[in-house]
Amino acid sequence: MKQTKKTRRTDHAERLIAAPLIDVFAAFTSEAKLARWLPPEGASGAFEHCDLRAGGGFRMRLTFDDAEVETKSDDDSDIVEVHIPVLDDGRLVVWDVEFVSDDPRFSGTMAMHWYLSRQSGGTLVTIDAHHVPPGISAKDHVAGLNSSLANLAAVVEAG
Repeated sequence: MKQTKKTRRTDHAERLIAAPLIDVFAAFTSEAKLARWLPPEGASGAFEHCDLRAGGGFRMRLTFDDAEVETKSDDDSDIVEVHIPVLDDGRLVVWDVEFVSDDPRFSGTMAMHWYLSRQSGGTLVTIDAHHVPPGISAKDHVAGLNSSLANLAAVVEAG
């Protein structure tokens, strides 16, 4: 899909996780668990501040192992500032995400909607990232979303 400055795309990923909804939801409200599952493969995350409740938010530095990865904030990392307007009792988590960057290709607020639903065999987690900044390639972003979902599955399925 071709983008203009006025139009931003939505990226989507989903995964069935073999764990109860309550355990999956708890991974969104635990600082230790979120730090383990959110960074995609090849990255590590460290919170600069963290308040995982509705009305709260967090600031995380994602540091990448591969020097070839184009980062948004400095030579080896992305810094994301996240506001949490909705934390709906295990069904919906909404994050308003801004990248700390001087590059206008990464400006604006991306809305990430995480939907959780009970399914036979576990919990279906669906992520829709709306208003994705044009500097983020769709292919890389979907790969990153799927990687985070795989990490989430590993964290909550392990108990």
